Amino acid sequence: MHMILLSGGSGKRLWPLSNEVRSKQFLKVLKNDQGELESMVQRVHRQIGEAAMAKSITIAAGASQLEQLRNQMGESVNILIEPERRDTFPAIALACSYLFSIKGVGREETVVIMPVDSFVEAPYFKLIAGIEEVQNQTGADLVLLGALPLFPSEKYGYIVPKDRGAAVSRVDCFKEKPNTRDAEALIKKGALWNCGVFGIKLGYILDSLKQNYGFVDPDYERIRAAFSQLNKTSFDFEIVEKIENIQVMRYENKWKDLGTWETLTEEMEGRVFGNALVDDQCVDTHVINELQIPIVAMGIRNCVIAASSDGIIVAEKGETYKLKDFMSSINGRPMYEERRWGSYMVLDHTVYETNRESLTKKLLIKAEGKISYQYHNNRVESWTILSGQGVLYLNGEKKAVSQGDVIQINAGIKHGIKAITTLEIIEVQLGFPLVEEDIVRLDLDW
Repeated sequence: MHMILLSGGSGKRLWPLSNEVRSKQFLKVLKNDQGELESMVQRVHRQIGEAAMAKSITIAAGASQLEQLRNQMGESVNILIEPERRDTFPAIALACSYLFSIKGVGREETVVIMPVDSFVEAPYFKLIAGIEEVQNQTGADLVLLGALPLFPSEKYGYIVPKDRGAAVSRVDCFKEKPNTRDAEALIKKGALWNCGVFGIKLGYILDSLKQNYGFVDPDYERIRAAFSQLNKTSFDFEIVEKIENIQVMRYENKWKDLGTWETLTEEMEGRVFGNALVDDQCVDTHVINELQIPIVAMGIRNCVIAASSDGIIVAEKGETYKLKDFMSSINGRPMYEERRWGSYMVLDHTVYETNRESLTKKLLIKAEGKISYQYHNNRVESWTILSGQGVLYLNGEKKAVSQGDVIQINAGIKHGIKAITTLEIIEVQLGFPLVEEDIVRLDLDW
């Protein structure tokens, strides 16, 4: 059995900590058993490893997430980058062609597809480990996981099993995000929340690509080259709704989508993260502060206060589900990003009338991390080493650098840097346009 983890999301529901390049699954606000902070994707990967299934994982993600995934997951995890955002069906089709033609997975093997951001406990992954056996025993074309509903929710899809209360049952029907009244009626019929987990034979997906798109040979490179031709639609619409023989496995432990500040704060240990103070009159209020300046909350009830270099939100928890609607009027570049070598925070970005820009960043390069050997066409950079020791690679020559050193890098100059100990650097860019696309990478591992 092989697993495809879908790492999607645009980062709008948990703004300002999440943004266009840092989706909710990368926020380190959860704690593991050792009390260490971890992100949702790190938690899910750890749990899969504890269930002895880590070697079978492939993560499907957008290009903007690659650096963050490498930062948090390391270099050993299979990461498949989609050429563009085209919903879940194209992403899954590409991943299945990769498993077949690159990894040598057989057509009769079961592939389990799941999101990376579900908040669940160990029994969830024990059920997932049994999906292939259930599929083989029942002859089902598709096996799903359904969670026992805790309340009538309008946020989730529902699966109605034919055999109410059975551990495994054939599916009677589906209902996508009903209103509260209909959700109550569905729960009385024994409906389950749809966990978004699919167990399906690899050959079924490959046959669909052949039948609907003419891919007789499901080669990964061919599918990737034709990615834009695949229907921009969900896996549910393209595949699931056309399957009749579907079984659902009943999951009775905790399952939650941490998609809003309200649901996320319910699973956070402690009510203060970062430089913040709350008084005794604050009730059920969480403060998450990534800035160095302090936040003080007094007498506030049932609210979330979150601050980052992207912005600040102060909201009643029950209203945070509306945040996505507000985001269309908030523009600007992300002010914080994680890279495989560490992270950076934008301190200042100024655009001048003469089509010139200045961009000031604070870089944190973790020990043994390195910035690729590269050059820029449209900007001049200046690096000031604040702390740490490293090796500078400048126009083919390497030399040691440390606290207090200043490096001037003109346009076209080849450069890279490696941290021996953790490096803190102030980087000032001058030019136009100041965009990440103005990076010509020559060597990632010099």
